[in-house]
Amino acid sequence: MAKIYYDKDADLGVLKGKTIAIIGYGNQGQAQSNNLRDSGCKVIIGSIRDPSYEQAVADGFEVYDIAEAASRGDIVHMLIPDEYQAQVYREKVAQHMKRGKALCFSHGFNIHFKQIVPPADVDVIMIAPKAPGAILRRMYQQGSGTPGLLAVAQDVSGQAKQLTLALAKGVGLTRIGVVETTFKEEVETDLFGEQVVLVGGVSELMKAGFETLVEAGYQPEIAYFECINELKLIVDLVYEHGIEGMMKAVSNTAEFGGRTRGKWVIDERAREVMKKILADVQSGKFAREWVAESQAKIQNLQKMREAAKEHLVAKVGRDLRKWAGIEK
Repeated sequence: MAKIYYDKDADLGVLKGKTIAIIGYGNQGQAQSNNLRDSGCKVIIGSIRDPSYEQAVADGFEVYDIAEAASRGDIVHMLIPDEYQAQVYREKVAQHMKRGKALCFSHGFNIHFKQIVPPADVDVIMIAPKAPGAILRRMYQQGSGTPGLLAVAQDVSGQAKQLTLALAKGVGLTRIGVVETTFKEEVETDLFGEQVVLVGGVSELMKAGFETLVEAGYQPEIAYFECINELKLIVDLVYEHGIEGMMKAVSNTAEFGGRTRGKWVIDERAREVMKKILADVQSGKFAREWVAESQAKIQNLQKMREAAKEHLVAKVGRDLRKWAGIEK
């Protein structure tokens, strides 16, 4: 069974007298910084001179360039995008990671795949909110929180876990519960879930359903409603009541059709493909591919983005969202 920690298991006093240097003030950086400050922690920001730098200043933080923030921080929390972390770490952070400090992440990609190799005399830890930054912040302000993960990759001080729990409490994760994991488990399950289900699998399933109906002569707008729009309703039901709760909420016709035909789509071949994708994640093959793509200035990703804009599903979706008043 998973080990889950709550507010009673964490002591914010562990952070007393420590400076937390948040590197990056984007989606997660802004939310975690504000939550930690509101929890009574000393937080400074390290950022390049971009709009996020100005936002951090406007929000009342002490803001420094990244190297200076890393120098001042007892805990250096890397919250810039994965693809920039390794270079930024090498050029601006590494020389400031002295004995007694802690290096923290919210995703274990660069540690697990050894794009960042910290010195042997610092703690290496992770707190990973399972929510976008905006939701993390909103739930904290409402007196609640979001679930999350914690992990310790390197415990030099003997207090790394207590430190991680304190950070999780400061961010608001222990209000709901923070699950203990490892960097390996967090990274591999996260990448697999994104590729096979959440981002890759669901997107391709929606587009394939849409294309099948349109090619059969049905109106694109009707196809969009049936294969894409209504997915939100189903996901909301699953989120609130689980898969079986969702099955109880839909019609008997929908349930019978789903239970009898769903396995035709996700068949043994699809499951074998999932195993192959997981193997690529576990072996580091995908990580190497992504690092190479990042170093090539994401040229292939940009081409895929441009091609996706021209797909009929994108045009129909934009028109329907404007018609419904969802998008201006």
